[in-house]
Amino acid sequence: MSELTLTVMRLGFLAVLWLFVIVAVQVIRSDLFGTRVTQRGSRRGAENRPQQRQSATPPPQRQQSGGGRQRRGAPTKLVVSEGTLTGTTVALQGQTITLGRAHDSTIVLDDDYASSRHARIYPDRDGQWIVEDLGSTNGTYLDRARLTTPTPIPLGAPIRIGKTVIELRK
Repeated sequence: MSELTLTVMRLGFLAVLWLFVIVAVQVIRSDLFGTRVTQRGSRRGAENRPQQRQSATPPPQRQQSGGGRQRRGAPTKLVVSEGTLTGTTVALQGQTITLGRAHDSTIVLDDDYASSRHARIYPDRDGQWIVEDLGSTNGTYLDRARLTTPTPIPLGAPIRIGKTVIELRK
C-alpha cells in the first residue's frame, strides 16, 4: 500500500472516531438535560390558562358531544393527585392526552422517572378511556400493576408514572 492510501485511511478512521464521540456526547447531554427549562415553564403557564377556562366549560360540551354515550359513570376530567403537578385538571373532551417530559405533551411531567413520551390516554369507540405505555423505561402502573398492553381505566383508579399519580374522575 502506498503512503498516501495509509494516510487517507488514518484520517478517515480519525474522522469516524470523532463523529462517534460527538454523537455519544449529544445523546448523553439530551438524556441528562432533556428539554430546556424555559420551554417547560412556558408550557406550564399555557396549561394553567386553559385549565381555568376548561373548568368552567366542560359540562355543557360534555352534554352535547357525549350525551348519547355512557352518561352515567363516565369520567369528565383527568386529575393529578400526587406529584409536582398536584391539583392540575384536564377536561376530557374526546381527545388523546399525552403524558411525558416532552414540552409538547398535554401534561408535561417534571419527573426524573418519566420518559419524554411516556404514556397516552385516549377514548375508544365505546366511550371507555384507555391508558397505553409508550415504551417507557420505568413503566406505567395502573392500580399497582405494570401495563404491558393498552388497558381500560376504571373510574378513580390511580395511574402512576414515576412520582406522579393521575386519576379519572367525574
